[in-house]
Amino acid sequence: MVRSLRFVILGALLLGAAGAQAQTKLAPRRTVLPLRARAAAAAGTAATPAAGVKDGLAMTNGRVVLTEQGLANPLTADKKLLSGYTVSPTGLVTSPTGTTTQMADGDVASLTGRVTAKRTLAAQDSLLKVQQYDLKYPGKREKLEKERKEKEKEQAKKDAEAEKAKAKLDKQKKG
Repeated sequence: MVRSLRFVILGALLLGAAGAQAQTKLAPRRTVLPLRARAAAAAGTAATPAAGVKDGLAMTNGRVVLTEQGLANPLTADKKLLSGYTVSPTGLVTSPTGTTTQMADGDVASLTGRVTAKRTLAAQDSLLKVQQYDLKYPGKREKLEKERKEKEKEQAKKDAEAEKAKAKLDKQKKG
């Protein structure tokens, strides 16, 4: 009996010790550039990964940056595109017919040679956001617009009543 009691106590202790172990969480993985890319990054000549950026040319801080297959490199020499367009490191885009366009800071050129202004990109982005909002919350923008117009009407009505009351008061003071 004493022997079985010892086994029960020993078993309980072992089970308790197994359940009391600390839970450890693995550290999150870090993304590591390959050795060649790290060496190039240290030298300042690196092709940096441009996540979520479309292939093409962009003018940033007075320099043209070429993004191909997700890698962004500063443009160091004239780049001739498949469509016949030529882009210089200063941002001068020359068409096959000889027409030139100067890129401004923030402008983007596709690999076909089409230049899009920063303002146009912002407008397209805002229109896309409105469309996504409408898909997510159908009818909400119209409802908010209707409420805004009703509030404007009420405010205009209050202002008109206040103006009438003021005119009446002025009339009484004069008379």
